[in-house]
Amino acid sequence: MSETSSADRATQGVDGRSAQSGALNAGPVPPAPGTARAQLEGWMPALASAEEIHSALDTAFSYRGDVTITRKNGDKVEGYVFDRRKGPGLEQSFVRVMPKDSDERLSISYSDIAALAFTGRDTAAGKSWEAWVRKYWEKRAAGEKGIALQPESLE
Repeated sequence: MSETSSADRATQGVDGRSAQSGALNAGPVPPAPGTARAQLEGWMPALASAEEIHSALDTAFSYRGDVTITRKNGDKVEGYVFDRRKGPGLEQSFVRVMPKDSDERLSISYSDIAALAFTGRDTAAGKSWEAWVRKYWEKRAAGEKGIALQPESLE
């Protein structure tokens, strides 16, 4: 049985193969195509045209945090956008929201929306497979044994 240095072990894969062989790579893992996300928390998109409203609400639907919708009458709704229904015009298009402090489900017409803000924390930010692999290799390179990366709390 041959001995390996800690530096050699840090470059070996989980199965002991060398990461240099191309089988495993301890270097940075580029994001998979289509998975890179912009930092949206705190963003308040312009809603000057129908196209901007549709685009902003599509983004809100894909966002994994709460948004705040300000209606034209001044009422504010903070919650999670779980659905949207596109119609031929703004009056026939609706966004469906689960308010933060309520069990009810609201439907809000696109034409009734004066402002949109991405106010909640994106609960899945930094929790991709690539981030897990990067943390794993950092711990391996530091010489940690019995590495068990646990999921982070959502709160």
